[in-house]
Amino acid sequence: MHSKKKVLAAAFAAVAALTLSACGSGEDPADTSVAEVSGATGSKPATVLDQPFTKPDLVLTDTHGKKYDLRERTKGKPTLIYFGYTNCPDVCPLTMSNIALAKRALPEADQDKLQVVFVTTDPERDTPASLGSWLKAQDPDFTGLTGDFPAIQAGARQIGIGIDPPKKEKDGTVVSMHGAQVIAFSPKTDKGYVLYSEDTTAEDYTEDLPKLVEGETP
Repeated sequence: MHSKKKVLAAAFAAVAALTLSACGSGEDPADTSVAEVSGATGSKPATVLDQPFTKPDLVLTDTHGKKYDLRERTKGKPTLIYFGYTNCPDVCPLTMSNIALAKRALPEADQDKLQVVFVTTDPERDTPASLGSWLKAQDPDFTGLTGDFPAIQAGARQIGIGIDPPKKEKDGTVVSMHGAQVIAFSPKTDKGYVLYSEDTTAEDYTEDLPKLVEGETP
């Protein structure tokens, strides 16, 4: 089993808000998406936080066009939260695919417990319908959320994830810069106590999900 780094969440948040993944830009996202925290060692994909994050206070729109209160709907449930966008050519689809593969390895009862929430960083293009179609190909039970960009950006900042407004490059490509971390929230405390970098593999998630579902430290 891989070891986990322990860091101060406050220190992580200060750095993570400034480290964004260049999805769609042609750059290597691995160079920018994982925060480097003073005092942390190793390069393993998972970080156990000794000061967990509070779940974001987000009320957005789900893929059915209905209001979705993140805290209310995921209360007491093991939850993975990721901020990304459907037009991302690399990091976002790979991350969601890895989680989907790992989820299918869980017993059916645990699959039903696990909540996976994908919050778009490109709400202008990621409508409820387009977001729903994209997520259905990953896992039909994944929750997709969209809404006003300022609200999404503020929610991401609450868990130390920085995102920038999407911008159009000279070649017409629209780029959404965003932190590529997945935060795991405990069903026991509703706190975000484990962080996964974009380097996390399907095998890593498969190993950790059984414990995350129970609110245990992986």
